[in-house]
Amino acid sequence: MNKLLEHIKSTFTDYFSLSGYLVSQDDAEAAIRDGVSFRGTNIVILIIAIFIASLGLNTNSTAVIIGAMLISPLMGPIIGIGLAVGVEDFELLKRSVRNLVMAAGFSVIASTIYFLISPVSEQHSELLARTSPTIYDVLIGFFGGAAGIIAIGSRSKGNVIPGVAIATALMPPLCTVGYGIATWQPAYFLGALYLFLINSVYIALSTFIGVKLMKYQKKAQSDEQRARKIRRMVYTVAVLAMIPSLWLTYRMLQQSRFEINATRFVNEQFHFPSTTVLSESAVNQNGQRSINVTLIGKILPADSLQAAMVKLMPLYSLEGVKLNIIQGDTRPVDADTDLSSTSLRDIYQLSQADIARKQQVIDSLTSIINNTRATDSVSGMIMPEVRVVFPQICDLAVTRAVFARSASDKLDTVNIALVKYSRPLPAKERDELCRYLDARLGLKGVKIVEAGQALDFPTDNHPEK
Repeated sequence: MNKLLEHIKSTFTDYFSLSGYLVSQDDAEAAIRDGVSFRGTNIVILIIAIFIASLGLNTNSTAVIIGAMLISPLMGPIIGIGLAVGVEDFELLKRSVRNLVMAAGFSVIASTIYFLISPVSEQHSELLARTSPTIYDVLIGFFGGAAGIIAIGSRSKGNVIPGVAIATALMPPLCTVGYGIATWQPAYFLGALYLFLINSVYIALSTFIGVKLMKYQKKAQSDEQRARKIRRMVYTVAVLAMIPSLWLTYRMLQQSRFEINATRFVNEQFHFPSTTVLSESAVNQNGQRSINVTLIGKILPADSLQAAMVKLMPLYSLEGVKLNIIQGDTRPVDADTDLSSTSLRDIYQLSQADIARKQQVIDSLTSIINNTRATDSVSGMIMPEVRVVFPQICDLAVTRAVFARSASDKLDTVNIALVKYSRPLPAKERDELCRYLDARLGLKGVKIVEAGQALDFPTDNHPEK
């Protein structure tokens, strides 16, 4: 049994052992120290990356934001802080902190200038995502930094560093800070600044832990007392930075639970034979939670429906939540509504619905009458033109006929022109008359029927217009 346990232990140790896969400490430190400096091309590239990220946030383009994160050299001084604390190099620590502050300052200034002059100022989802950090952002920063320091110390770096740059997302929060300043929105400014702080602190913390696990040697003649003080400071900052994210995570989970319970409540309880749910929303505004439900179909008794649903809400952990039920064009009904005129209000709502239905019928009949009148008067309207173009036409009547065919049950509607000629029309002129009537009347396929006798009826038999 002991041999089996030893074999399993040695197998796992062999899989997770880093010996033989790491570069020397000097090579890893040299790579990190080179990335700490912000001069020349580094600072220019940083500002360009900021403008690219600002454009991506402004246009809500995820691809552009990812490109800016890959370009940005912001990871350098943050990893430098973790290395400096791990090897107790206090000069490197001061230089890394100074360069990080300077880089963040330049980034905020550049993004503020961009959003001040940008004609587009709408709030997009990519901007909103940078203003409410949670414990998940803490974990992303920590594990992203861990992957980063291992990749830097590894012989085979692969594409880990670009992936860390994308995952930890240092550039978008700084752009959102600039947006908050430019548009004077403190919530955006503080939320995005806190997200950047979380990412920076936990990338540095995981770098420090990685340096310790890889057993990097301390700097010669290091001050142990000072190093202990700085380590305590690092742990304190890490804990303090985490506390607000825990509160924000709790609020996020509460809102998510509220929305799930509200959706389940509406889906399970709002079932009616002739009425259906048009829309529903769960709103939490200034601590007041409410559910808005819009119904369509047969109008239900508002007060009895309200009372019945409110009684069921505690079963879905919705105590103290305000329920607003909207039917048709009626206003939301809440628990504080005066119920003294319940019957009158229900009768009024039913009457309004009945009036609306009758108005639709009236509008439909009015349209039919108007169309019929237009058809009746069209012959007299175009007859003066017809006499000029076709002088051999004596009488003209345009009408619409519905034919029932004996071979099928279908009804065919045909536009017919009854024509009386002074002399027969040649086939060519008859075709021209068809085309003329089609174009003049806006109809298709007018059929010409020659009348057997003049269409001269007494004028008093013609219906009045």
